[in-house]
Amino acid sequence: MNRSSDIDPECLEHEGRVAAIRTRMPATEDVVDTADVFSLLGDPGRLRLLIALTEGELCVSDLAAVTGQGESAVSHALRLLRAHRVVSVRREGRKGYYRLDDAHVRMLLDLAVAHTEHTQAVHPERDLGPARPDGAA
Repeated sequence: MNRSSDIDPECLEHEGRVAAIRTRMPATEDVVDTADVFSLLGDPGRLRLLIALTEGELCVSDLAAVTGQGESAVSHALRLLRAHRVVSVRREGRKGYYRLDDAHVRMLLDLAVAHTEHTQAVHPERDLGPARPDGAA
């Protein structure tokens, strides 16, 4: 991995822009935390939960019914999402009602879903199908 000190400044086409962008780059910890959020969104089961929560608060059993997952799996996913401040919970007696943590999460989901609805992704890993042991296509 190249560090900025490993790059010859004479090789840069836009040295001024590079310097300006580097000054605006978020702190490493913030970049890692953001990558963690995207990693959480990379799981279809968790993503289904979040999409369901765009409709408003739901309890674990409702989320399990909506997404077709078991309550245990939903609870585990919600713990991860809460730990990263993607969802929050409101307690009413022994029951918890989950919701998206804030408007930023909603915007992120809305934009991601809109992007996939308006583009056609190329998935070579899906198009290849299962690998055959003899190497034939």
